[in-house]
Amino acid sequence: MTSRLAGRTAVVTGAASGIGAGIVRGLAAEGANVVLADLNLEAAQTIADEIIESGGAALAVRMDITDRAAVRAGIEAAVERFGRIDAYFNNAGMNAPMKYLEITEENFSKVMSVNALGTLVGTQEAAKQFIAQGGGGKIVNTASIAGRTGFASFAPYSAAKSAVISLTQAGARALAEHGITVNGFAPGVVATPLWDKLDADLEKMGEGDSGFASMSGDILLGRPAQPADIVPTAIFLAAEDSDYITGQIIPIEGGMILV
Repeated sequence: MTSRLAGRTAVVTGAASGIGAGIVRGLAAEGANVVLADLNLEAAQTIADEIIESGGAALAVRMDITDRAAVRAGIEAAVERFGRIDAYFNNAGMNAPMKYLEITEENFSKVMSVNALGTLVGTQEAAKQFIAQGGGGKIVNTASIAGRTGFASFAPYSAAKSAVISLTQAGARALAEHGITVNGFAPGVVATPLWDKLDADLEKMGEGDSGFASMSGDILLGRPAQPADIVPTAIFLAAEDSDYITGQIIPIEGGMILV
C-alpha cells in the first residue's frame, strides 16, 4: 500500500457502487482514511469491510445528501472516528430520463435536488468543518459531460450537472480565503449501475438508440470508461499535487466532447 494520501481522511458520497466505489478503493490504496457515505448502508459497509481487511481504514455511514442534518451527522461521524476530514467528494447523483415535452415539475425537482442541492449542501457542511479545523481542505464534485451539452432525453440531469459546474466555480471563489479548493471532474460514458438503469429507462421510453452503446460510439479512444479510469484524477484532486488548482472541471471522457 502506498502513502500518497497517508494521514488524510476523505468522505465520498455515493460510495457504495460505481464511480464512488472506485474512488474509495483508490483513495484507500493511497493510504487515506475513507468514509463511505451512501443511502445503501449495507452495500457501503461491505466495501468498507473489504478495505479494512486489505489493511486500510474505512467507515461506512448512511447519508441522504439532500438532508442537511444527515450530511452534518456523516461528517461528524468521520471526525469522531478519524479526528478531521481533508477531502469531501460530492459524488452521489441520480438520473430519471423523460422525453423533453413530458418532463414534470416533480421529475425536475427531484433530479435537481439530488444532483445540485446535494452538491451545495455537501460543500457547505464540509467547508464549515474545514474552517473549524483551521482552514484548508479539498472539495471535489462529480459533474458530467451532460453539464456541458444538453441531452433531450434527460434535460433535468443536464441542467443539474451544469449547476454542479457553476457551484464548483462559485464555491472556489467563496472558499479560497479559507484555503479550501473546489474542483470537479466530468465523466462521459462510464460502465456503472447508473448507466445500466439509464439504458433500461431509455428503452422503456423507446429511445434505446440514445443510450450507452450509441454514445460510446462517439468516444475517440474507442471504449467507454470504467470507474478505474476516474480514480487517478480523484486521487490527484485529493492530494497536495492539486493545491494550486481551484474552480476547475477536468473532463474524463476519452475525447467524446471536444470543447
